[in-house]
Amino acid sequence: MTDWAKDAIFYHIYPLGLTGAPHQNDPQITPQDRLQALIPWLDHARGLGCNALYLGPVMESSCHGYDTIDYYQVDRRLGDGPALARLVEAAHQRGFKVVLDAVFNHVGREFWAFRDLRQNGQASRFADWFHLDWSGRSPFGDPFAYQGWNGCLDLVKLNLQNPEVKSHIFEAVLTWLRDYRIDGLRLDAADAMDLGFLGELARHCHGLEPDFWLMGEVLHGDYRRWTKEAGLDSVTNYECYKGLFSSFNDGNLFEIAHSLRRQYAEYGLYQGQHLYNFADNHDVERLASRLINPRHIYPLYSLLFTMPGIPSIYYGSEFGIKGVKNPSDDWPLRPALDLGSLLNHGGDQELLQDLTRLARLRAENRALRHGDYAELVIGPRHLAFTRSFEGRRLVVAVSAEEKSISLDLAIPGLDQAQLVDVLNHGQVCPVINGRAQGLELFPCWARVLEVRP
Repeated sequence: MTDWAKDAIFYHIYPLGLTGAPHQNDPQITPQDRLQALIPWLDHARGLGCNALYLGPVMESSCHGYDTIDYYQVDRRLGDGPALARLVEAAHQRGFKVVLDAVFNHVGREFWAFRDLRQNGQASRFADWFHLDWSGRSPFGDPFAYQGWNGCLDLVKLNLQNPEVKSHIFEAVLTWLRDYRIDGLRLDAADAMDLGFLGELARHCHGLEPDFWLMGEVLHGDYRRWTKEAGLDSVTNYECYKGLFSSFNDGNLFEIAHSLRRQYAEYGLYQGQHLYNFADNHDVERLASRLINPRHIYPLYSLLFTMPGIPSIYYGSEFGIKGVKNPSDDWPLRPALDLGSLLNHGGDQELLQDLTRLARLRAENRALRHGDYAELVIGPRHLAFTRSFEGRRLVVAVSAEEKSISLDLAIPGLDQAQLVDVLNHGQVCPVINGRAQGLELFPCWARVLEVRP
């Protein structure tokens, strides 16, 4: 796997939403450089401790970015090619790696080749770019039926077996890398694409740049199909996304503990892999709206930053903002935000400070980024585990209780030692005869303790 991503903390921005761009594109307008409004957010994210930037769709689209019109043009609502190049350069200057959203499974109905098909019917030379049925009609009145993503016919599925389609996509990736110097791609709807195509894409990208990072959006299934078989570097860890919020809501940390054991403990399915972990994103309700108990946001993020994998923060969620889907659209999850207002006590300042502490702790401790995982103890509202790497061991203990509790913790392989809390001002708990007795867990918080002689 690409080395830099193993040490990454991602900041995820949805540019069309954050910049307040119009929801519908107007092909007649001149490009409006809204991308430069993201630069203050880069400084904010760097101060938060992030070192990788995932930008939602920025190529020309009709509406939300996933209905592509042209892979070779920046969305005019956001700017143009030079504007995107300036933003990526600004991110690189601040120490970020930059990953773009790549939407290759489908395009919008205004995609240039599909427009040609609508105009010329069977005479279109692009007919084989799509999955068509000439004996049917589409709900839009087209004299043919076609496949869309997940039944949504606004998103027209591409025929990724067609050599011209593959060449068009591969050339687009080359263009993005050459013109914008990006460092990777998040592959939208990777679980809907043929693994053979993804494998070709991975070989193409890694041939252009060995350090290029490819992360696939995968909701269900054995993630090894995409990493081992298709050669992607990572996938979205939706299993643990769901386990995180529902474990706290249900008072049942056994759920997330089961997933972590299954994925990363000894003989775990994904040992040695770095999955992309998140508490919310542009497609799901904001964490602050998901949690029943608002105080659980602190131990949940503590878990996100100390469990195996690559943590990500979705813009605005570090301030505890809420967001719930409308039945008809996802725009409430992707709002325009004023950074100054949020920093001037318009957001949850305690959460912002705690996330900064957690990010710094992760950056300072290779065991949290690369270490083995072993569970120590699990209860309905508490979980303790170790992360071990190159002779260094950390004990992580997370509590969802509303009051302090005390744990007697058996730590295999230890006799006499000290547990020094590197998250909470160096508090010390002794280990005697292999047990840390009376270890206090703070209400709705975590402890990260380094094992020292």
